[in-house]
Amino acid sequence: MALKIKALGNKNAWRVGFFLSYRQIKRANVWTTALIIAVMTLTFLNLVVVTGVLVGLIQSSVEAQRERGTSDVVINKLDQKTEIENTNDIVNVAKSLPQVQALSMHYVGSGTLNADYRRKLREDEKPNKVPSTIGGIDPASEDGITHLSNYVIEGNYLQEGDTEGVLVGANLVYKYTPIEVTGFSTLKNVEIGQKVKITVGKNSKEVIIRGFVKSKVDNNDFRIFMLNSEVRKLIGRQSANVDEISIKMKPEYKEDGPLEVKRILLNNGFDEGAKIQTWQEAEPKFLLDIAATFGMLGNLIGSIGLVVASITIFIVIFVNALTRRKFIGILKGIGVHPKSIEISYIIQSIFYAVVGSAIGLVILYGFLVPFIYAHPINFPFSDGILYAPLNGTMIRVFALIITTVIAGFIPARMIVKKNTLDAILGR
Repeated sequence: MALKIKALGNKNAWRVGFFLSYRQIKRANVWTTALIIAVMTLTFLNLVVVTGVLVGLIQSSVEAQRERGTSDVVINKLDQKTEIENTNDIVNVAKSLPQVQALSMHYVGSGTLNADYRRKLREDEKPNKVPSTIGGIDPASEDGITHLSNYVIEGNYLQEGDTEGVLVGANLVYKYTPIEVTGFSTLKNVEIGQKVKITVGKNSKEVIIRGFVKSKVDNNDFRIFMLNSEVRKLIGRQSANVDEISIKMKPEYKEDGPLEVKRILLNNGFDEGAKIQTWQEAEPKFLLDIAATFGMLGNLIGSIGLVVASITIFIVIFVNALTRRKFIGILKGIGVHPKSIEISYIIQSIFYAVVGSAIGLVILYGFLVPFIYAHPINFPFSDGILYAPLNGTMIRVFALIITTVIAGFIPARMIVKKNTLDAILGR
């Protein structure tokens, strides 16, 4: 019986508290209410957007690495090998799989690109050349995988049969990467149509620059691209085995396809002569480390905003309760339970947080996320997006509501605990 009476009392306390909060919100100054909700909205956006932009900066690099670099499954030569063994067998199996949309193969070598090979240098003159990775491609296959032609920022993409042409990564050219530090070299005063010399070991070839590539993926932007047949000659490869294979999944297999294709290739024993990885496994570790660091920074900045919002709500509720302490005293005097008064302020706090968060969600997913995705922020090393997964966003909404409730309860509790007569008399 006692428990039943207690439950009924709690129910009535919430009912009365809800009624009091409804009356107070309804009669509150419209501009004051709008200002508080605006603070909540901006706090919510600060919690989500700052972290989203910082993480999105790296997330866009991760996506670019997948779309323009490794693709969905990447196969490389083993560290102790000079080539991918059984290349033709791997390619035939991969092409037969229903998950696979396309693949491309690369011959790869290390060498130098020299723009000063035609003239004799002075003893004190630094040669205009750079060390680089030379990647062989089939232009059509490569464009089907990484859409490399879309990232030619000057000049033209390689054409089938162009044995003399090369594409040069923007990070190898001073005009696009104006950095001069010890240990890092770039080519100066090179233009489209200029002849340069590529040297790999003892083999050299005079080539013509057809275009410059800037994809914001280091694997491309630090590389020189030419036809597979020409790289094969430069590195002196006798067999048809290549150094890299990139495999692209069909859209419907983007999620589970990479792991399934890797499993099939492993079951065929191809891992004995090649390193087979999904795009996540091939992801550079520094990207993962930076993403974690930026996430922590975003959460720290967002937490500061949460504290500011809490202080704002505390002040608003405290001033509101202080100016209404006579009214609160009268409510207590006529028998309204103090818990009901406290609940009314808690409900007001929830109202501000929920409405502010709801407006923030509309702004976030209705405008900011699609707009920034369509118009990425142009950072030097990535096309920044706003990364805001729904589950993470809802956790922040919950944190904002809890923090706001606490900030609203404390001042209400302080005022309600005052002596009833002192409150009525304004003492």
